[in-house]
Amino acid sequence: MEQPKDLQKPKGKLGILLPGLGAVATTFIAGVLLARRGLAKPIGSTTQMGTIRLGRRTENRTPRISEFAPLAALNDLEFGAWDLFPDSAYESATNAAVLESKHLDPIREEMEQIKPMKAVFYPEYVKRLNGTHIKEGKNKAELVEALQADIRNFIKEKNCDRAVCVWCGSTEIYIEASDVHASIEAFEKGLLEDHPGISNSQIYAWACIKEGVPFANGAPNLTTDFPAAAALAKKYNVPTCGKDFKTGQTLMKTILAPGFKARNLGLAGWFSTNILGNRDGEVLDDPDNFKTKEVSKLGVLDSILQPEVNPELYGNIYHKVRINYYPPRGDAKEGWDAIDIVGWLDYPMQIKVDFLCRDSILAAPLVLDLALFMDLAKRANFHGIQEWLSFYFKSPVTPEGLYPEHDLFIQSMKMKNTLRWMMGEDLITHLGNEYYD
Repeated sequence: MEQPKDLQKPKGKLGILLPGLGAVATTFIAGVLLARRGLAKPIGSTTQMGTIRLGRRTENRTPRISEFAPLAALNDLEFGAWDLFPDSAYESATNAAVLESKHLDPIREEMEQIKPMKAVFYPEYVKRLNGTHIKEGKNKAELVEALQADIRNFIKEKNCDRAVCVWCGSTEIYIEASDVHASIEAFEKGLLEDHPGISNSQIYAWACIKEGVPFANGAPNLTTDFPAAAALAKKYNVPTCGKDFKTGQTLMKTILAPGFKARNLGLAGWFSTNILGNRDGEVLDDPDNFKTKEVSKLGVLDSILQPEVNPELYGNIYHKVRINYYPPRGDAKEGWDAIDIVGWLDYPMQIKVDFLCRDSILAAPLVLDLALFMDLAKRANFHGIQEWLSFYFKSPVTPEGLYPEHDLFIQSMKMKNTLRWMMGEDLITHLGNEYYD
């Protein structure tokens, strides 16, 4: 990847397209509308609240990332969505019950004006949902074209200069890449033949890439992480990234596990269980959909701890993940972790974590950051997998042959160093004179 010589500054409006106008998407939209009115703070957003150190420590240069990188401004964002229900963003946010009326009332009029386009939805991939606001087409190829038309119409109607897409839809059933995913030609043929290996999210991603729209996948679905999508992204010079927003329990794992490894503490077992309601909990109550999430969540510890490198400490970990649908809890998910660690002379110790989190509150700032950073990547002429954005995902997509980096602190360093490099600043390596690095 060559350093961008002519990084384009943002101009005009940026359209943010959201497949799925549910709890996460509406919480994100509401937060942006409130923040740009000065009615709330975008806490949790690296692009808005985060800082970046530049140069040596003695220089005392630590600007906000929003001041350092040429990101689109909140006032220049337009929102569009697809959903299998016709409810406006306000109605959907009210139903999701994430935000209180004190936050929704001041922006009600704006939220009511955001109405979803009809969704592409085959229920066999998300078995617990049945929608009424659905596109019709003779095959999946025709539905790709319908989504492309939606994108073009949205950009025109909202007078946008460009657009990005962040998947905020449900977790789909577990699908493995097969022959239909091997090449552009095979995938296009599969679209015409309604191949069962081509899911809803893949149809959205294919349409976005063909329209030159960067695509970030916030769910654990097989969406862009297969050869045909990689080839299409290269052909159209489009950035992609994913997958599965790193929010609650897995976020805690990527914070704690690097600490155990850094201090050479052993790990015997890690038992994780969740209770949650909302639409996501209902979808994950189906075993086929849960398997997709389970694969995403289980891969984190092995990648961070590398048991093959240090089998004495991490060669025999018992790792179990459970998700339980509990409607009364709604969006206020609770995650329990029982962690059995091993210390000096093999003495056992225990850590208990009870994280009472708000799933959409944690995910909303990630949607904003990914939209702004993917737009930046496009203007920097980056294309294909944006591994520098692994910071935001449970299952970071990597180029073929590379294992994903899950350590949150390594991910953060990589992301910030990419921004430094992009803007012509020295990378922070902590090498050199210890008093001035």
